[in-house]
Amino acid sequence: MNTQLGTGAAAESREALSYVPLPSAGRPVSAPAVQPRFATRRWVLVGIATLLLATSLGIWWSFSGNAPVGYETAPVAIGDIARDINATGSVNPKLTIIVGTYVSGVIQELRCDYNTEVKRGQTCAKIDPRPYQSIVDQAKASLAIAKAQLEKDKASLTYAKANLERLATLVKTSAVSEDAYDNAKNVYDQALAQITFDEATIQQRQAVLDAAQVNLDYTNIISPVDGTVVSRAVTMGQTVAASFQTPTLFLIATDLTRMQVDANVSESDIGGIQTGNKATFTVDAYPKRLFEGTVTQVRQSPQTVQNVITYDVVISVNNPDLALKPGLTAATRIITDRRSDVLRVPNQALRYVPTGTALGDPKQARVWVLRDGSPVPVRVTVGLDDDESTEIVQGDLKAGDKVIIAEQRNSAKARSSVPPPRL
Repeated sequence: MNTQLGTGAAAESREALSYVPLPSAGRPVSAPAVQPRFATRRWVLVGIATLLLATSLGIWWSFSGNAPVGYETAPVAIGDIARDINATGSVNPKLTIIVGTYVSGVIQELRCDYNTEVKRGQTCAKIDPRPYQSIVDQAKASLAIAKAQLEKDKASLTYAKANLERLATLVKTSAVSEDAYDNAKNVYDQALAQITFDEATIQQRQAVLDAAQVNLDYTNIISPVDGTVVSRAVTMGQTVAASFQTPTLFLIATDLTRMQVDANVSESDIGGIQTGNKATFTVDAYPKRLFEGTVTQVRQSPQTVQNVITYDVVISVNNPDLALKPGLTAATRIITDRRSDVLRVPNQALRYVPTGTALGDPKQARVWVLRDGSPVPVRVTVGLDDDESTEIVQGDLKAGDKVIIAEQRNSAKARSSVPPPRL
């Protein structure tokens, strides 16, 4: 009995779980809505297309001819224009004397040091003179021997002359033989020749003495000019050898108040530089100070460094306060041409052409001037130009006019295209 009841209750439960209510009259039951995958992709593509269309319309509107145009202008001014060449060089004294030694030996005295002010003929160092003094003494002794020999031979010559004169008288009376007379004459001639030989020997010994004295004098290292010692290469007690080449002991700058810059100018720029050109330069030691000089020499000797050919351009500069030191690196600016108080415009104004305007004759320069809010072309004749401005030689321009250098449209601030510069 209980088993049947349990079985019936389970069957009823399964029927209740599987029961689906029937639709009521007039109300159909719809199936659950399912979103297809391709519908989502379609809406994404539609959104992207709309965004691109809006962007294109905005760009077209910004650059359309109907959009308002703004002009960027610069004033026509009066000023200076200079064409220059930049180069790098080094600061050096105008004349640097290399003081060396002709003889070898040990440095016995050292009287000059760095920055020592020296006068011409002043002794800067001394090499041990004893070896050379002994040679001088030997030469003096040899010279004295030669002179003594000359005096001896002069006495012999006097005797030979007297004997010859005596025999000459006797031979006339046949008191002596002809042979005796000839022998006396031979002795006299030899004595006379000996005097000549002795005089030549004295000259030779004198020359040896002079050479020895020169070498002795070279043991005193003296300054050949007035100046300042900028370098010292020896110390006390050092041995210097002058066998094959002259060793350098000192470098003496003649006048540090007058310096020069040796600028290395490339071969492409050297043709525009002439003697007398003005130049300016700066050094790292004084970055805010501008030094001025003048080109005094354009040297013809080329210098090749890593297949680059340069020429040495000498720029003279005064250095009264001794601010410039030898060896400083100088960034030079050599002015090859200059115009003062001329009418000038920015270089951008000569390259500007309004959008949609033909370039015209490329050989005829022109600028666009903003007059009454509209750009007006003005033909001009140009002169000297530099990296920033160009000289206006002729044209309907005056100081204060506004020349157009660029244009802007709407908020995009897009500049017009800049054509290549006119020739």
